[in-house]
Amino acid sequence: LLAIDVQNTFCIPEFELFVGGRSGKGAVEDSTRLCEFIYRNLGVITEIVLTMDTHTAAQIFHPVFWVNAAGEHPSPMTMISRADVEQGIWSANPRVNLGQSADRLQAHALHYVRQLDAAGKFPLTIWPYHSMLGGIGHAIVSSVEEACFFHSMARDSQTRFEVKGGNPLTENYSVLKPEVLEDEVKEAIAHKNMALVQTLLNFDVVLIAGQAKSHCVAWTIDDLLTEIQAIDPTLAQKIYLLEDCSSPVVVPGIVDFTDQAEQTYQRFATAGMQVIKSTDWTIAQQ
Repeated sequence: LLAIDVQNTFCIPEFELFVGGRSGKGAVEDSTRLCEFIYRNLGVITEIVLTMDTHTAAQIFHPVFWVNAAGEHPSPMTMISRADVEQGIWSANPRVNLGQSADRLQAHALHYVRQLDAAGKFPLTIWPYHSMLGGIGHAIVSSVEEACFFHSMARDSQTRFEVKGGNPLTENYSVLKPEVLEDEVKEAIAHKNMALVQTLLNFDVVLIAGQAKSHCVAWTIDDLLTEIQAIDPTLAQKIYLLEDCSSPVVVPGIVDFTDQAEQTYQRFATAGMQVIKSTDWTIAQQ
């Protein structure tokens, strides 16, 4: 079981980036179903992997990284496009200290949005400060953590924690690969998590849940599918997506990624992955 970013930040109302979906209750209900799924399937879940989005303040997707001509930071949920940076609407904040000169930081900022554009990815989203390392929002939802601990005791199986998102120079929606791997001079700034890819593909079945369906979950599945198609496309058949244990990002009146998430999941199904409800999956199927 790969449970992606089931953290207070995303799963508890009033926290920094609660994933409510269109119902407004999305991640709360998803976490309940996920816990029930774990307890119901203790006898067949061999290992649980929990990913943890992990951030500090000065990162490329947080407001403090950017300024406009007036020295103002972008508001959360601002989309920064390639054109915005090329035209000087938004620039890297020269006061941010990441061990680079202001000119080098600006060069990376421009390179970064160009890379996103060239790859056909969403424009850079400025998120509220969230999943802050050391903060309460960073922690796994208590009920899910307890279920994983119970599983660990019942099955003598250590829960595996995968931390992601700490690199200040790139987004890291997927636990398997950061959004941008190289800087403007072709030097590596991040690497794929091939160790986890290999671990997942060694299992007979991989079940995937977590938050958010439109972002970190979708990106992780997409990267896994890319690796599968390079190795053996039939491996996609052993990937099960628990669609009722994930919700898309919806900020009423601002953004709604529900349709994009559904289209993405349909693409995964077309590739051979199994899109199911948590209550429909049984040992008998295997």
